[in-house]
Parts: sequence; C-alpha cells; structure tokens
Amino acid sequence: MYIGGFVIFVIGGALAATSDSILMLIGFKVLQGVGASMTQGTGMAMVLATFPSEERGKAIGSFITVVGAGNVAGPALGGFIAGTLGWQWVFYFGVLLSLFAIVAVLLVLDGRIYSRRGVGSLSFDWLGAALSTGALVTFLMVMTNAPRLGWLYPPVLVGIVALVTFVALFIWWELRCETPMIDVRLFKMRLISLGVAAQFISFIGNSSMRFLLPFYMQAALGYSPQQIGLIFVPASIAMIVTGPISGRLSDRFGYRWFTVCGLLFAVCGLLLLSTLTTESSVLKVAVGMLLLTGGTGTFYPPNNASIMQQVPESRYGVMSGFINLVRNSANITGTAVATAIVAAVMVSMGFLPNLSAVGDAGGADLLAAFVAGLRTAYIIVAGLLCVGVVFSYIRPAAAAVEVRDTAEQAAR
Repeated sequence: MYIGGFVIFVIGGALAATSDSILMLIGFKVLQGVGASMTQGTGMAMVLATFPSEERGKAIGSFITVVGAGNVAGPALGGFIAGTLGWQWVFYFGVLLSLFAIVAVLLVLDGRIYSRRGVGSLSFDWLGAALSTGALVTFLMVMTNAPRLGWLYPPVLVGIVALVTFVALFIWWELRCETPMIDVRLFKMRLISLGVAAQFISFIGNSSMRFLLPFYMQAALGYSPQQIGLIFVPASIAMIVTGPISGRLSDRFGYRWFTVCGLLFAVCGLLLLSTLTTESSVLKVAVGMLLLTGGTGTFYPPNNASIMQQVPESRYGVMSGFINLVRNSANITGTAVATAIVAAVMVSMGFLPNLSAVGDAGGADLLAAFVAGLRTAYIIVAGLLCVGVVFSYIRPAAAAVEVRDTAEQAAR
C-alpha cells in the first residue's frame, strides 16, 4: 500500500506538470491525493509497529516532525521553485522526491514485519467509508466556498444540512457495525477526544499563519515569492528541532506539560504576529513564525503518542489515517476562517474582500485594511488556541487502560 501510494503520486505529479488547463490540473491533483492518502495512513502505522510502546513519543516525534516541516517547507520551496523555474517544476520536484522515497522503501523496509501486525479476518466497512467521505467532501466544499459566497447563501446552507446529516448517519452506523472503520466509542475517553480537538485547533493556527503571511510579506514588505520561501525556512527548522526533543522527553516525563507549553508558545507567536503593521520589520515576522512552528513542533509528538497508546495495534492504520484527516480538515478550516475574518474587516472598512488586489493597484488604504484584518484574524485564532491549551491541561495525566480490540483478542 505504501509503495503503491507513491507510484500513484508520481504518475499524478508527472501528468499535472503537463496540464494545459485548470480542469486537467485539478483532476491530476485528485489522483495525487489518492496516492498521498495511501502513504499517510500506512506510514505512521509502520513507524508505530516498529518502536516499542515506551518509545511512542520518540517515534511520533520523528514522524510528525517531518510531516509538519513538510507542511511549512512545502509552500516555501514551492514559491522558490515556481519563481525560479516555473510552476511545472513544483510537480517535477515532487516526482523526484517520491522516486527517491520508493527506492529508500525498497532498500530499507522489510514488508514482512508489518504484514503480520494486522488482523486479516476483519471485513472492510464500506458504508462507513462512504458516509465519512460524503461528510468530508461536504465539509471541505462548505468551508472553501462559504467565505466567498456567504454563510446564508442557499447552496451553502444545503451543504451545512448535508454535512450534519452525513455525520449523524456515520456515527449511527459506526455504533452498530461489527467491524467499524473508526470505533467512535473511543471518543468517550477524554484522553482521545480532547487530544483530537486540541490537535484540530493547533492545525487551524498553523494554517492561518501559512496562508496570510505570504500576502503580507509580498504586499507590505515588498518581498518576492523566492525571498518569502527563504524566510519560511527557519520556521521549518524550528519544527524539525523541537519535535524529536519533545517526543523523547515526553516518553520520560509524560505528555501534559509538553502539549500545554507547546500550544502556549504557538499562542505567543500568533499574538506577536497580530501586532504587525504596514511598516513592521521582517525580523518580527520571523520571530513570530519561529514561536508558532516551534510550539506546534513541541505539541504534536506527545499529543499524538497519548492518542495512539489508547488504540489497539490492529487499528494503528485507521487511527493514523484519522489523524491525517484531522490535519487536512483543520488546514482547510484555518484557511477559510482566516479568509472570512480578513474579508469581513476589509468590507467593514469600505473595500472589496479581494486578497489578490492587495499591494497591486489598491494603494495604501487597501493595504492598511488587509493588515487590520490580518491582525484581527491572528488575535481570534490565538484565542482559539487558548481553548486548545485548556483541553490539553484537563486531559487525564496518563492512560489508565490499554484499549484492546475484541477481534484482535479473538484472533490471538
């Protein structure tokens, strides 16, 4: 599954680079998404199956750090490559990296280690997968279009009703299915439910920062896409450094204070970014990004380790896939929330909510309206992250019970 996902990703990337229309590009990006989903869920599952339970923080620290650093470095490298070589090379670069990954998998990983870990007799929950897909697609469509069309626009309202319906049907079915795709009963445990909620909130903060700052640095500070890509590099390094350290230390001292302090650092970063003006220095931007990404790098490994230690080994793939689903959904939500807030502030100041016009021919007044919206967005998102801090603090200090899968016990 892991290698197959990379192969599909390579094919989709190569075809996307040769696209001559936006519809072709979107179609091939969908194909890439299929391949990426096959690697994201299985990747963390293999890592967890390799490390002993007492080193989960270390394992997830390494894995999540790379994922998080990729989320920050991707736009940075993409901007640099697109500005230097052209947009097609963004896809070609991804193809080259994926080919390298395939070779590394064939040389390093032993598939026999992981094939014996699961329970082969479990049937697949097709209806649960269909309902969850319907819920996710509806959620993404609503969050993407509502800020532009308005939350009271009839198709958006229909989408919200459809989303609630899909979620309700999914929960109803998962509670009755003998082999559910996701055992929703796990979320009765505060350790899991509050951990997932805190993680969703943390990704909202990260994505809002990544989405708005390039507009700001281009329009207010006058940097090119290539220069902006380089400015994002230290933020990537901060996540790479803090993740493994936090993961290793949380294995020894517990996860609570690492999750709480990590989110507090992220809050400080957002509050610093909320003080930006049209004349702020790039140093303030860099420090704010370092605090935010360093804090999220500290938060991710212990938070994910505390969630995964409650999941039976046969469900590692499902739960790691769900964690990736939370990340992707939060990224879309963070972008939508940030866009909606900035647009509302710009409209209140008498300007059209057109982010692409900022810094072009809009003049100083339009730029000032955008920066005011940016500050408001970061203050609101920082307040949301404070809720995540509370969730992390009130979670149980340690897992009291290791959850076991009845089907797994029967197979043993």
